[in-house]
Amino acid sequence: MIDSELIEIRRFLHSNPELSGREFETQRFLKNELESIDCHDIKSVGDTGLAVFFKSKNPGKRILIRADIDALPITEINTFDHKSNMPGISHKCGHDGHATILLGLARKLSQSPISSGEVCLLFQPAEETGQGASQVLHDPNFDFKPDFAFALHNLPGFPLHQVICRPSSFTAAVKSVIFKFSGKTSHAAEPENGINPGLAVAEVIQAVEKISQKDISRKDFALASLIHVHLGEKAYGVSAGYAEVHFTLRSWSNEVMENFDQNLLTEVQSITKNHKLDLEHEYLEEFHANTNDPKAFALVKEAAAGQELDFKEIENPFRFGEDFGLFTEKFPGAMFGIGGGENCPALHNPDYDFPDELIETGIRMFDQLVKLVLDKSQ
Repeated sequence: MIDSELIEIRRFLHSNPELSGREFETQRFLKNELESIDCHDIKSVGDTGLAVFFKSKNPGKRILIRADIDALPITEINTFDHKSNMPGISHKCGHDGHATILLGLARKLSQSPISSGEVCLLFQPAEETGQGASQVLHDPNFDFKPDFAFALHNLPGFPLHQVICRPSSFTAAVKSVIFKFSGKTSHAAEPENGINPGLAVAEVIQAVEKISQKDISRKDFALASLIHVHLGEKAYGVSAGYAEVHFTLRSWSNEVMENFDQNLLTEVQSITKNHKLDLEHEYLEEFHANTNDPKAFALVKEAAAGQELDFKEIENPFRFGEDFGLFTEKFPGAMFGIGGGENCPALHNPDYDFPDELIETGIRMFDQLVKLVLDKSQ
């Protein structure tokens, strides 16, 4: 049965999206909702996030359940009543739904207190930029050390309510890199008096293509996508002296990413030296791979069976990045998906909207996982 009040909350969040690191009103709204239920403590974490605690007097295991709360810089094209009120910003990844699921779980835990152990519900900010998980984990207010950590993501294209998971990597390691090439500007009639980085840029693009391993079935899958190139200015009497090339890198594991990144940097440094250019580089929006712990994966599968939900073990990980990977790197845990329907618009598309039917499914899965983890500790 779908909770109409939770649907109303989800649609309110959808109408009032906030970008990563700016979720001030979202945080205030969620805190107000949480203060009306019986929980042990509510802490502000990661600047604009919240951690909510449910504790038993009896010792036991500790479990972390995480949901993300930030929106994207995408203009919504939907026309329904709960469309975004913020120009150029919208919930196109379903974080409004994820946050609502966690709020529903908090209500459930308040109504049926745990008999042992401790539960932390984390409303995490800034997932889309890959900064939120790190901010939370480095926040002195967050000192929770779980035995297991879980998160979910809605997945358009899969049957509605189907639970999707796999052991080992669930989502890719992803990070973006900017290479900055500095040469010497000169008159376009006398390019020999300058150092134009154009040929170096062309070589770098071709070299990156050769280094990439695009076969997703391989463990050493390593993809570099060309994102942006800037060379000189639109001044036709000037031979360019500066250029930038931006790539996004993806792999199935953090180890492969480290090797891929180092090989790429070595190649770019060699090309830069051959063309007598100066090189600077910087990384941004880094996501660690979500590596599902075998025991945590088994618990997800058991929880789906306990709730009589269809379960699908996928062959390959998803290529998108998700910063819950920092949690699965630090603690045993797992991320899983819940199908949003085969005809649901894809994530990050301007016509996407989180399916309200998944709210109850998500609550049931998380509640079952809490029971499984805490019951096994007795």
